[in-house]
Amino acid sequence: MPKKKSAKSSDQSELPLDAGSAAPTSEGKGRKTGTTKGKVPAETKAVEAAAPAPVAAPEAIEPAAPPPPRPSGKKVQDEDAPLASSYRGWFLEYASYVILDRAVPHIDDGLKPVQRRILHTLWDMDDGRFHKVANVVGAAMRFHPHGDASIGAALVAIGQRGFLIEPQGNYGNMLTGDEAAAPRYIEARLTAFAKDVLFNPKTTTWQLSYDGRAKEPVTLPAKFPIVLLDGAEGIAVGLSTKILPHNFNDLCRAAINHLQGKTFRIYPDFPTGGIADFSEYSDGERGGKVKVRAKIEARSKNLLAITELPYGTTTESLIESILAANAKGKIKIRHVDDNTADAVEILVHLPAGSEPEKVIQQLYVFTGCQQNISPAACVIVQDEKTGNDRPEFLGVREILKRSVEKTRELLKRELEIRLGELEQQWHWDSLERIFIEERIYRRIEKSKTWESVLAEIREGLQPFLKQLRREVTDDDIARLTEIRIKRISAYNRFQADEAMKKTEAEMKEVKFNLKNLTDYAIKWFEMLAEKYGKGHKRRTSYDEIQEISAKEVVSANQRLYVNREEGFIGLNWRQHEFVQECTILDSALCIMADGSLKVSKVADKVFMGRDILHCAVFPADGDKNFYTMLYQDKESGKAFAKKFQIGGLSRDKLYPLVKSEGSKVLYLEVSKTEKEMPKTLHVSLDGRSGARVREIDFDLTPVPVSTRSAKGLTVTKWAVKEVKRTDLALK
Repeated sequence: MPKKKSAKSSDQSELPLDAGSAAPTSEGKGRKTGTTKGKVPAETKAVEAAAPAPVAAPEAIEPAAPPPPRPSGKKVQDEDAPLASSYRGWFLEYASYVILDRAVPHIDDGLKPVQRRILHTLWDMDDGRFHKVANVVGAAMRFHPHGDASIGAALVAIGQRGFLIEPQGNYGNMLTGDEAAAPRYIEARLTAFAKDVLFNPKTTTWQLSYDGRAKEPVTLPAKFPIVLLDGAEGIAVGLSTKILPHNFNDLCRAAINHLQGKTFRIYPDFPTGGIADFSEYSDGERGGKVKVRAKIEARSKNLLAITELPYGTTTESLIESILAANAKGKIKIRHVDDNTADAVEILVHLPAGSEPEKVIQQLYVFTGCQQNISPAACVIVQDEKTGNDRPEFLGVREILKRSVEKTRELLKRELEIRLGELEQQWHWDSLERIFIEERIYRRIEKSKTWESVLAEIREGLQPFLKQLRREVTDDDIARLTEIRIKRISAYNRFQADEAMKKTEAEMKEVKFNLKNLTDYAIKWFEMLAEKYGKGHKRRTSYDEIQEISAKEVVSANQRLYVNREEGFIGLNWRQHEFVQECTILDSALCIMADGSLKVSKVADKVFMGRDILHCAVFPADGDKNFYTMLYQDKESGKAFAKKFQIGGLSRDKLYPLVKSEGSKVLYLEVSKTEKEMPKTLHVSLDGRSGARVREIDFDLTPVPVSTRSAKGLTVTKWAVKEVKRTDLALK
């Protein structure tokens, strides 16, 4: 009988015995009684004992309302749910934000948003002196809402290159990988090159910052391909960009060649130097590859010096790779010294008897002295149809062409703005000269209202309007009224004429440059090369790098050992059975007593299988040996003999050489040639078997040489005790 629940109130009357009893009334709820909570009164117990327990009516459970049917053919993303608008395009918005506003540089100025905001902040703060990086980071946070760490790291990276930001203090070392000091200890300011090529408020397009409290540039009016000069690397959602840095003078020459209509090609120039192979560069597009090697010199028979690094590595990471290769036995060295300061110098000391040229080849193969770089030049461009920004993969030559054309447009805009300023200046100077020389200012002495003053000046200028190049506006007349008496009294006609001649000469020059805009752009890049190109020689030399085979340069300096009983092989185990000399790249072949075969790469300790019968180094070009095997099959009990060759194998996979699992190999012999294989085997049968003849000489001549999976020919159906070769004289 199910346990009856106690009533919530002791004042409740006795429950009726019928199933249709009423629920307790609300009057009894909450009343206090003398009974203890959870106890049932004695009267109630007596009634329960005398009558059967009532059956509680099951509570009615209302079924859950079914979800509203979705219109046929309509996707979940198209539902009109209350939160649908919040999640429908969230991932696309996030991906677009990361691509356009975080990770990928814009083609117009070659900068990511954080870099652009740092440089704009330095421009705002510029007074010719150095600023604490901590102050710059704090000021840049007005424009960049992603914290101080990203701003500080980006500023240090730009400062290490030195083209746009002049560093002062400990900015770390890009050669050794040392980090910069804290932002409060280092300082920065814009370089003269950055001021010349990046900033011009008159040609800058502005936008509000993220909180609407300040203005920041959409892109800086860069008049140089900054993205190719410094390079760029970033990982966005669904794409990444990797633009390699180039030499300053190479970019200037390539820009001039493009403006002159000549063909050109540019190759990266890494700040760490090295030797590079650009045969598969593919203009920096996706799918290209650049091989970069460290520059290694043999200073003596026992000493190598690394003086240049492959791009993307540091002396610390390179030394770690050398020590790791030495620990694994791929190379043999004594020790490594790092003397790097302003220039790279890693000294690799070799043991006596080493071959320096061979060790250099080994360093290229087994350490970080050679790197493969995969460029993928992706930049943000403006769609010509929609005007919206979008990422696009371009070659470095196309990026340079577009940057040079953008530079020419900016130079044209600057000339047009300057021409307008000169024309305005000439107009104001002409008005001032007429106003003072013709003493028009005397006409306003009796004027009592502002309107009469303007009318008198306009009337006085009427006879001289033909000397001007545009109409006289009210603003021009108002400006004449602002001329002070001191200036009028000190007016010098000769100086005024000289100033106007100078203005006219500059106007003539600007108009000439506008008509010959290409030549003017060429002069611009020639000026940059002359002014800032000194000392920027190529650091990376390019040459065709031949692929080095690891198998050809690796040394057989390892010793392979085997523990047959426990089934392990390993390198340099002196307490176990020695097999042979090997290299770290070799693989070992083992055949176990259960008829299984396995090939694995040699290592410190590898489990192959218990009861190893045969262990040898597996040749790289395949095992050419001939195997003779006699085994007792577990399933049928028969003994089979087979001749076979191993054939092709995969590493770390067990291959059966017997017919069924649980079989036992009774005899195994390895021969170099087919002629050396045994011709006859003497088979001794088990004494407990029912065979009449217990000694058999089995002729192996009819057994063909087949594959490792062949079953073989039947020798006997009885259990075999021992197998020996009888034709030892022919062996």
